[in-house]
Amino acid sequence: MRLVLASASPARLAILRGAGVEPLVEVSDVDEDALLAELGPEASAVDTVTALALAKARTVAARVAAVEPECVVVGADSMLFLDGELVGKPGSADVARGRWDQMAGSTAELFTGHALVRVGGGAPGQELAGHARTAVTFSRPTTAELEAYLASGEPLSVAGAFTLDGRGGWFVEGIEGDPSNVVGLSLPLTRRLLAEIGVGVDALWAASAGPRTAPVG
Repeated sequence: MRLVLASASPARLAILRGAGVEPLVEVSDVDEDALLAELGPEASAVDTVTALALAKARTVAARVAAVEPECVVVGADSMLFLDGELVGKPGSADVARGRWDQMAGSTAELFTGHALVRVGGGAPGQELAGHARTAVTFSRPTTAELEAYLASGEPLSVAGAFTLDGRGGWFVEGIEGDPSNVVGLSLPLTRRLLAEIGVGVDALWAASAGPRTAPVG
């Protein structure tokens, strides 16, 4: 039973590899902006990240079923709930700077939606979804530190304009909840979802120990 990661995130891939699992990687290319527009501004943080994760997992499951007839696809999406607003990747230094003006010295909540689709007999089947929430408390970087962090490019393409496992970790005072969720994939939640479809972590370890297969995407 192979695990397929429906994400281009290096951090999510690193989490799984560090936990003993070598997944196949297939990027979903879901139109996130279109899905967010469809959900509307009234959608809750939980509904938003879960819907995005499920869309990614479903898209990839349909694509890989023919070449990986027995696998589990995992999709995930993270967003930061900050001052009553759900924010994702800033995309530019100006937006990231504004986020840090809000975050510095405060606490925000990082939500990650998780979705699994089990592929069996060459067809997508059972689906499960859940979410994890972790409170993150930020310190106050100096102006020089923040500008150097923005110039590194790291915060521009990550949810909430920060990382825990990279340069942004210097500015995280503490967390309440699962640290792997902040990095991008909650291992405890993923394990619980896998158990519900009858897949143990030991099975993923065994599959990862076998011959390597090139990514399908």
